[in-house]
Amino acid sequence: MKLKVFVDRLSQPARAILIFCKMNGIEFEEVSLDITKREHMKPEFKAINPMGQVPAIVYGDFQLFESHAILIFLAGLFGVPDHWYPADIYQRAKTQCVLDWHHSNLRSGAAPYVYHSVLAPVFDAFSPVFGDTTNPQAAAQADKLLGASLSQIESLWLKGDGTFLHGAAQPSIADLSLVCELMQLQLVDEKDRERILGPHKKILEWIENTKNATKPHFDEVSERLYQVKAMLQKQRTSG
Repeated sequence: MKLKVFVDRLSQPARAILIFCKMNGIEFEEVSLDITKREHMKPEFKAINPMGQVPAIVYGDFQLFESHAILIFLAGLFGVPDHWYPADIYQRAKTQCVLDWHHSNLRSGAAPYVYHSVLAPVFDAFSPVFGDTTNPQAAAQADKLLGASLSQIESLWLKGDGTFLHGAAQPSIADLSLVCELMQLQLVDEKDRERILGPHKKILEWIENTKNATKPHFDEVSERLYQVKAMLQKQRTSG
């Protein structure tokens, strides 16, 4: 059976799925959806994911959405190296803990902050999720949650001399998911990005470690993100 992966590479969790598949030699067909054109809201895609969000996968008759669930499923289905999603129940629980924390903390801060700071006036296709226009109050609230989340990552999971979360020597699906989330900050103004990430040296080092551990796929999959970053920078300098 052929695995189909439905993505827009501008999406943080979609990039995590693609990088994971490429790193582990998983054969798949990438089905690109342009969320700026609302292709994720078409009936044929909502038949796969009623939430109308990327990523989603189809494997034979099996359909699945939600990026963490997809990563866990693929790790089990294709027998990837253990460091991605450990077989040891205690280590697996630690990885799962970070994944569960992610969506109600780091993602709930980073995604709306980026949207309400820079993306709202550019991509109104996002409006069903976050609202129609930039919202300084919402951005400020998200900024606080983002800052608290970064501090929690450093104090809880990047303690000691380990290269990755929980002191691991190799990345897990939690490392990949969270770093892809943080990469969305590439879209905000450089001064804001430095203000947010600059005080968190362990976070910055961990991001680079994860990118290096997933070369060359990380940067290749992130190319659409870099293109949008360049477009936004050009708008700022010309405006």
